[in-house]
Amino acid sequence: MADTDKQRQLLRENMMLEGSLPRVITKMALPSIISFLITSIYNLADTYFVSGLGESAQAAISVNASLDQIIMMAGSMLAVGAASYISRLLGAKDSDKASRVLSTAFFTAALFGAVVTVLGVSFMHPMVRLLGATDTCEQFAVEYATYVLLVAPFMAANFVMNQCLRAEGSAMLSMVGMGFGGILNCFLDPIFIFNFDMGVAGASLATAISKLVSFAILVFPYLTRRSVLRLSIRRFRPSRDIVTQVVSVGSSSMFRSGLAVVSAIVLNNIAGGISDAVLAGIGVSTKVMMFPFGIILGFGTGFQPVAGFNWGAKRYDRVKESYRFASRAAILGALVMGLTLALLANQLIGVFAKSDQSAEMLAIGALCIRLQCLVLPIHGWVAVVNMFCAGLGNARGALLLSTSRQGTCFLPIVYPMSWAWGAYGVAAVQAVADLLTLTLALPLIRRVKRQIQAAADAQALERPVPGGEGA
Repeated sequence: MADTDKQRQLLRENMMLEGSLPRVITKMALPSIISFLITSIYNLADTYFVSGLGESAQAAISVNASLDQIIMMAGSMLAVGAASYISRLLGAKDSDKASRVLSTAFFTAALFGAVVTVLGVSFMHPMVRLLGATDTCEQFAVEYATYVLLVAPFMAANFVMNQCLRAEGSAMLSMVGMGFGGILNCFLDPIFIFNFDMGVAGASLATAISKLVSFAILVFPYLTRRSVLRLSIRRFRPSRDIVTQVVSVGSSSMFRSGLAVVSAIVLNNIAGGISDAVLAGIGVSTKVMMFPFGIILGFGTGFQPVAGFNWGAKRYDRVKESYRFASRAAILGALVMGLTLALLANQLIGVFAKSDQSAEMLAIGALCIRLQCLVLPIHGWVAVVNMFCAGLGNARGALLLSTSRQGTCFLPIVYPMSWAWGAYGVAAVQAVADLLTLTLALPLIRRVKRQIQAAADAQALERPVPGGEGA
């Protein structure tokens, strides 16, 4: 078993340090992209099947998207921070410590999920009202939240296993775990919603079962020792070094998720104050845009461990080359996706508009999609810069960009835009925020490039001069 582990690790090191970077990044990114796309599909599946129950039921699904973000907060912080540190540790050939990082993050995430379960179940009605539920959709929101809350510990742990499998180069296992759960949800939704006549609660139960199945698949390679890293309670040792590294880098993801919750709550309350149709339209457009965002995030997730591994191995030439390829691919891909979705915006929103009374939902949803598509190349490049900072352990840079899109560049403009232009301002606010993130990313990437060049210059000075002492 030890020889097999060593051989697997050597193969991974050779791929990371010697393989063609476009090919390696694509290989690492493709399973992540597929995983995110399938996740987007089953998020849309809930919205699609529930749409037959009316706009208030659809609005409730939009409201509960914020609940997913709450569960994701600590889970994603631990997942991103652990994955970044694990990539660098594996690059430095310290797999034992990398396993301790994984175990510490996994059990901490599960504990956080348990806290969310207890608090959410105890304060269910106040929680959904806070998330933006209106009088007409409150009961639907409660029904959907019920089963999702029960599996919160498993959902939080899934984030950690998903990211850490990618960090060790096992992106395919990560894809299978997340992807199979997503496909299962698409089949279970109509069964529970219509065949068992459970309505919105059926969509929630289908999602909960799918999350449990994903957990079982993701934990399997760790339990059967088919992964490079080892997961066990004995390795749960939150040392100061591990906590500092995980939190410093992962906090950017936590703040991003936290601000996403805050911005979604603010947006839901503003949109719901206009009408359930506007709330539903914004919610559906957000889930449609999860497709290009998922592809961009999946690509960045594949790029991050490659940059981090080579940074840890002091292969600065490959660090720079990986960034060049990733940024160009992200911009071009986002341009193609943006153009395609903008042209199909009406048809995409129309799938979820079941009646003539949904004209307002259709108009607002389509506008929101088109405006975000307009700035999608900017979002793609900024996401690469964000992942680049996280991969290199640049906690400040990662935090700055992670909190910008739905925080520092979003919250200051959402109320003025909604006050000035009503529903149209609500539809446009995310696109304007994406445009503003460019002003933060440009100076940041210049500093990161100077940091890499300084490290490369220092390394060159340390190398022995040919024909020196022995000449």
